[in-house]
Amino acid sequence: MPDTPDQTALDILVQADDWRFEAPAVVVLHGPEPFLAGRLLALLRERLCPDEADRAWAWREFAGEPLPDPRDVFDEAATVPLFAGATRAAVVRNADAFVSATRERLEDLAGRPRGGRGVVILELRTFPATTRLAKAVARQGLAIDASIPQRYDLPKWLRRWAAARHGVQLAGATAERLLERLGGDLGQVDQALARLAAAVAPGAGRAEIPPEAVDGLAATPAEQTAWGMIDAAAAGDARKAVALLAALLDGGESPIAIAAQLASVLRRLSSAARLLALPAHAGRPAGMEQALREAGVAAWPKALAQARDALTQLGARRARRLPVWLLELDLALKGEAARGLRARLAIERLFCRLSRQLAGGALPQGGRR
Repeated sequence: MPDTPDQTALDILVQADDWRFEAPAVVVLHGPEPFLAGRLLALLRERLCPDEADRAWAWREFAGEPLPDPRDVFDEAATVPLFAGATRAAVVRNADAFVSATRERLEDLAGRPRGGRGVVILELRTFPATTRLAKAVARQGLAIDASIPQRYDLPKWLRRWAAARHGVQLAGATAERLLERLGGDLGQVDQALARLAAAVAPGAGRAEIPPEAVDGLAATPAEQTAWGMIDAAAAGDARKAVALLAALLDGGESPIAIAAQLASVLRRLSSAARLLALPAHAGRPAGMEQALREAGVAAWPKALAQARDALTQLGARRARRLPVWLLELDLALKGEAARGLRARLAIERLFCRLSRQLAGGALPQGGRR
């Protein structure tokens, strides 16, 4: 049987009704995205145990740490039901250590047809394709990549997922805004979609949800505070940014997480400034809006207007210095200022550098001063 490439969790989930699943002896879910792994496990349980009454005996999950007794896992999968139609499944979560301890047994199991036995499902962080186990699973089993591939069109996937799972239509800019605001965390994005779907007025039909709805409904109060702080900092309103930072830190938010969220916005402004500083023959964008879009700013009017105002008040020199300031902040937070007052002061220092009172002149539309 020829090797088959790993199936992608993202593609399976948006077309679950059309996904053909023929249960092999070993199924491997591998990748760093817990949301994708959890959704895939739920889908596999529905396919293997369609009758919910069978799931109590036919679907058993083992925690990978501490290491489960391999005999329990393999005996669970080997037991053949006499009168039920469900396929028994033994699932090992966080199974990297389990695979290392039982590799030979798994290689033998994966290399043979399942027959009337059950299925062993392994949830792994990593699954190198060069191992004998991976090659055996490629021939006889099933490997599903539970990660987000590089250069994957995630906004397009999100629009399909919102329609298939939540029954709502997202404008393209709304999908971009959700991913920008929630940092690509698919679990949080899915929860936000559920809140957006619940807020859609009855009779709205298939109208697309606009990006303006994201800030008001898709974020928790803490997330709204964080983005308000970032917007204020980028706009040069240091007083407001410092006040919102204090609220976040007093509420238990991590300074390192706050800095990472802040950096995701400021790096786009810096990239746009560098693009605008290019010579005309080297690909300089036609104007500031084009530069911002090329730098990754969401292509909807409010986001572009906010970014344009922020970049204008920063000016070219400060905007191009942003990566240096962010590096200094990162080093400070990972050093002696990881907690407490020092962490707050390190972030406040960056806000002061962004303050409109320190602006060195506006950035012209052509981009060069």
